[in-house]
Amino acid sequence: MSTFSSIELGKRSLFAHRQAVQTAGHNISNSSTEGYTRQRVNMRAFEPLYRPDLSRAETPGQIGQGVDVGSINRLRDELLDTRIVGETYDLGYWNTRDNYILMLEEVYNEPDITSVRTRLDEFWDAWQELSVYPESDSARQVVLTRATTLQDAIHHQYRALTGIRDMLNGDIEATVKQVNDITRQIASLNEEIVKSKAMGDNPNDLMDTRDVLTEKLANLIDISVTKVDEDETYIIYTAGRELVQGKRFRTFDIQSVINNEGYSDVIWSDFGDKAYFESGKLAALIELRDVDVRNEIKNLDTMAMNFVDLVNDVHRNAMTLSGKTGIDFFREQYFIDNLNGNFDRSGDGVYDSSYIFRITGSYELDPRAQIGLEGVLTLSGPEGMVEVPYNSTDMVADVIARINQSNAEVVAYLDQNNKLVLKATTSESIDNPDFVIRHIEDSGRFLAGYTGVLSGSGPENAYDWETANAVAVLSENTGAQYAVSPIAHPAGWMEVNPVIRTDIHNIAAGYPSHEGLPYPGDNRAALAIASIRNTPVMVGSTRTFDEYFAESVTLIGLKGEQAQRSHETQLAILNELHTMRDSISGVNVDEELSDIIKFQYGYSASARFISVVNDMLDTIINRLGV
Repeated sequence: MSTFSSIELGKRSLFAHRQAVQTAGHNISNSSTEGYTRQRVNMRAFEPLYRPDLSRAETPGQIGQGVDVGSINRLRDELLDTRIVGETYDLGYWNTRDNYILMLEEVYNEPDITSVRTRLDEFWDAWQELSVYPESDSARQVVLTRATTLQDAIHHQYRALTGIRDMLNGDIEATVKQVNDITRQIASLNEEIVKSKAMGDNPNDLMDTRDVLTEKLANLIDISVTKVDEDETYIIYTAGRELVQGKRFRTFDIQSVINNEGYSDVIWSDFGDKAYFESGKLAALIELRDVDVRNEIKNLDTMAMNFVDLVNDVHRNAMTLSGKTGIDFFREQYFIDNLNGNFDRSGDGVYDSSYIFRITGSYELDPRAQIGLEGVLTLSGPEGMVEVPYNSTDMVADVIARINQSNAEVVAYLDQNNKLVLKATTSESIDNPDFVIRHIEDSGRFLAGYTGVLSGSGPENAYDWETANAVAVLSENTGAQYAVSPIAHPAGWMEVNPVIRTDIHNIAAGYPSHEGLPYPGDNRAALAIASIRNTPVMVGSTRTFDEYFAESVTLIGLKGEQAQRSHETQLAILNELHTMRDSISGVNVDEELSDIIKFQYGYSASARFISVVNDMLDTIINRLGV
């Protein structure tokens, strides 16, 4: 044993206590740093001088050599961290939905005087007034004015919804860039952490930074984190694949999709596959853009298209005071110019599809009459075909109700002449066009001989859009009428016919007489248009226009309530978890100051010990033998 070994023992104690004081000071300095985890110095007894082997001196016991710093560790609960990550992406999801649903609510919560519903009510009232004074120019001017303000209100709501969808698309692209940036940073930190651990260090501050980035990433996408092997390789999973593995990482790209009106899909950069997220901000943004806001636009388009079609159907058959007929009140813009609805969908220069919006049967029906027929209707649905059975004891109204409740993308009702009308709705899938009847088939005779829609029964007489001239089974054999599909988003282009805007005398209030001449004082057409207000016309899944508006406002309100409450719940859960983590990992300044005082006393005692040993050595060296 060396004479100076006590000096070395004191030095170790000085260094250990200095390191402890420095670590406590580091904790205090970072007490306000985001994501910082307090650190503790683990002191351990240094290896004793003698070990139990044959070379040891004949000295009883082991001679201690002081203290050493074993490690500097973070006080962290990894199980709690896992729970926080899991709740963070749910918070990101509901926070995003809450913010954007609020924007949608503001679109519908317009002042009553400017809302679409108010404008539509005023439009019906104007036609009601015209029915009272069918020869009045001032009543016609009111109809034109109300129609124009209604048109502008629908355009405004459509632009507002489209603006929100565009905003969502931009937010998606920005979020993808943010995800890629955070992923790169985490992979880079993983590499530095592994190098530091290989040198025997604990890179606590680097791991804190990585944990903060991981939580930020969890707010954007749903992830799970795991550590494997002895080096604790840090792995992050999302969307069914590894996003980060050690220093390796994957990224996402943005790909424009034509079928989705040019909006972007999120794809894996190295696979090219579409990435599907279950939660987090990005999942909420995609769902809002492609489901919620898209559905709101589809509903508005459905309302606008049915509104234009129904008003035009009456006005086209009406006659003006000057004897004109065949005038549409609203100008319709058709998807194609071909009268039979033929369209070249494949782009090879040959017609291969039929785009038909509405089919009207040939025969007048009694809604309360039993049909006396049996069979199965096959209609196009969101996913494949939908079958609608009918029995001999069913009334016409029963079959119509069954069609409308079948979830098919075709609705049915009886028009002013009690003829069966089949209309296409908007399509749930972005791969199918809106307002296009894709398939109508009947195994029996309801759509053929009874209503006069199809020329016959069975697949050979079915109407199918995936062939040109599909209307041949309608017009040539049964006399059924049809209308070509409109350009997408009628809510954005519908407008009053310029012929009517330039001359209010082209607004018709009555029908032609038996002689084909205008009938003075005839108000039947004006009454027919005014009665559309509360007539079951199947505006999408609802029966009347009033029901459509009531349902739209109710649904968006319920979505807003759900998003707000779920956001508040997730926020409360995360606040509780963060409080629990802060009690373990957070810096308590009073506690750190207490530790500094304790380690300061230890440092002073060590210094005093060295001073005493120095005096002893001075006595031995300089005073013995004198």
